[in-house]
Amino acid sequence: MLKVGLTGGIGAGKSEVSRLLVEHGAVLIDADRIAREVVAPGTAGLAAVVDAFGEDVLAPDGSLNRPKLGSIVFADPEKLAVLNSIVHPLVGARSRELEDAASEEAVVVHDVPLLAENGLAPLYDLVIVVDASPETQLDRLLRLRGMTEDDARARMAAQAPREKRLEIADIVIDNDVPLEELERRVRKVWAELVRRARRPQE
Repeated sequence: MLKVGLTGGIGAGKSEVSRLLVEHGAVLIDADRIAREVVAPGTAGLAAVVDAFGEDVLAPDGSLNRPKLGSIVFADPEKLAVLNSIVHPLVGARSRELEDAASEEAVVVHDVPLLAENGLAPLYDLVIVVDASPETQLDRLLRLRGMTEDDARARMAAQAPREKRLEIADIVIDNDVPLEELERRVRKVWAELVRRARRPQE
């Protein structure tokens, strides 16, 4: 098994890269998806979030109002740290369960947005960073996700600096390119991952 950490700044295109890797045969463990699962209605995770932030973060149907919670934590590093202290251990435990279920020959890609921020690089055999310029990130957040410029810049500022992500990268995928070129670059990376998965880990 080859354990790969995949990360990138918001708007860099990490989700597109993870989708392409899955098409090639990767087993994807998506931290964002798991983070939603562990705070679903009825979970201990959601109860802990409500204890910390109040019932205002609940939607009328009892689910987590993610935009409301985001507006609170992304503007306040201390509150973000509180949220992370609740969610990250739950995500880690579920991720380990999914990894244990994968085959010995698998390339397991952990899609982890906050890999650099949380010092998680040592957990993986190698780290892939999807990189894009801040200008590209901002454009995608405004154009594709409909964020306001203030919200987009706040989300970007809450993440590790671009340089910190690049420092931990074993492989960098530059995504300041059209989709067709990105697909070509991911094919090349996939071939390298398969090669590494087939040799004994050093």
